[in-house]
Amino acid sequence: MLILEMVRVAGSAIWANKLRSFLTILGNIVAITSIITLVSLIQGITDEVRTVILSEIGADAFLVDRRGLVMSEEDLERTRSHPRITLADADAVRRFGTSVTAVMAEADRNAEVRYREHVLDSVNVRGVTEEFGRFPTFNAATGRLLTPTEVRRKRNVAVIGWAVADRLFPAVDPVDRTIKIRGVPFRVVGVSRPQGSMFGMSQDEFAIVPLGAFQRLFGSRSSLNLRIRPRDPDEVDAAIGETTLALRIERRLKATEEDNFGILTSDTALGLFNQATAGIFAVLVGVVGLALVVAGIVIMNIMLMAVSERTKEIGLRKALGARRQDILNQMLAESVVLSLMGGIAGTALGAAAALLLDRFAPVPASVQPWSVILAITLTAVVGLFFGLYPAARAAALDPIDALGRSD
Repeated sequence: MLILEMVRVAGSAIWANKLRSFLTILGNIVAITSIITLVSLIQGITDEVRTVILSEIGADAFLVDRRGLVMSEEDLERTRSHPRITLADADAVRRFGTSVTAVMAEADRNAEVRYREHVLDSVNVRGVTEEFGRFPTFNAATGRLLTPTEVRRKRNVAVIGWAVADRLFPAVDPVDRTIKIRGVPFRVVGVSRPQGSMFGMSQDEFAIVPLGAFQRLFGSRSSLNLRIRPRDPDEVDAAIGETTLALRIERRLKATEEDNFGILTSDTALGLFNQATAGIFAVLVGVVGLALVVAGIVIMNIMLMAVSERTKEIGLRKALGARRQDILNQMLAESVVLSLMGGIAGTALGAAAALLLDRFAPVPASVQPWSVILAITLTAVVGLFFGLYPAARAAALDPIDALGRSD
């Protein structure tokens, strides 16, 4: 009850000086709005990137490509002479990979896709080998996937993405219809489940065809990627080791020579992204921390002004029996309540800004409960810390001197 009474008295004092109180907490509002909005953006982007990486690579799979991760111009120059990934490499991994259950070779290019008068200029066309059905990232919402026989015989059949189906076939079922890829007819056998968009770019504008049919369209000299799945998710490291050994044997690399191929796992990609966002988050913490310190200094100065303005009130309370601790607690309560009001207002504005960005901007945002709790806690701590000195000054006032100076 005592705490509720202190909060009530603090609220009355703040309400009596509405404009000054608002200007006092403006710094808190800006700082907390910033932290809620930016944390929501970072978290939203992280969740979306994680979803895309896991959908592209798979949680229990890894990729082999010509270059691997290229982080600099030096890496690009060093990997420029790497040989293409070929079907012979895929066969080598199948022979030597005792921990491997599936090896899929794939390639992709952009091409025009049309159905009658409907034309899409740049659709991602993916050529795959028959193992693609053993990877859970491939699926069909309607129709079916390519059969191993269709892939082996290089038939002109395709599974199209949800957005391609929606744009080419706005009023009809696309299954068993014939589309043209670079002018060559392909029969649609299925439509993939919708994957949504990333940063405003659709992830559903693709067509999956047998690798042999892909090579008839684009030629056979394109470098392939290998998507490899271990027998057990716990054997990813073992499968990577066997894959590395198989490719080194196939490519006749000496013990002193570096790998002339790259291996990418979902953990590697997520780790690099997390490193990048960790740096952004560190800068965010520094900027917001500085803003909160400035806001705290403003609160301290306003509270010192309030102490000097309310000297007579403080002296009267002491004369009526209020203890030093009572005055200290009351002034601290006013400082904390004032700071919390800024925190709550900033949290509401930040959450609203994040929701608006998620709804209308091409970047995702996700309001995190922990960021709201952190924001409210920070503002309470700022109010407590920076209100301590003004509260101590108020508590130290002598009642006789205070009443005398106020007359």
